[in-house]
Amino acid sequence: MKKRTLFIFTCVLALGLLLPVRGVVPVQNATNKDWNPYSYWYFPWGKSGVHKGIDIFAKAGTPVLASTSGLVLFKGNFELGGNVVAVLGPKWRLFYYAHLQKTNVHFLDWVNQGEAIGRVGTTGNAAGKPAHLHFSVMSLIPNPAEITTETQGWKRMFYVNPARTF
Repeated sequence: MKKRTLFIFTCVLALGLLLPVRGVVPVQNATNKDWNPYSYWYFPWGKSGVHKGIDIFAKAGTPVLASTSGLVLFKGNFELGGNVVAVLGPKWRLFYYAHLQKTNVHFLDWVNQGEAIGRVGTTGNAAGKPAHLHFSVMSLIPNPAEITTETQGWKRMFYVNPARTF
């Protein structure tokens, strides 16, 4: 029985790694001109120290789209992120959407790529700032080749530059 369980686990892990990651920009009608490409892993950045994602600016209420298809693992509120959604997608990556004005999904919902999962907002530490989506991509399988000597550089092995996913 243990061999069978290990085999199934290995197959599921491998399948997740083999799925292609080709996301869409997660804000309706946004282009690469709507974010600063140098903001990923920018230091210094407020309480978090390092900015581990990109901020895509848009009018408040603009639909936020699932960058990839996946399973909603979290919908809730964090002090810094405000209203957030985390979706487990291809390659065992968590796609993190923060500062949402509103969310349209629930825990364990399946979302399809391009499906509206919320609306751009200013919740969390984005209060009083222009409306935007903070978008991060975290990897559950670390990539040690990404480690740097920068501030919090060891954490980079758990992150992917979101702009490289679409």
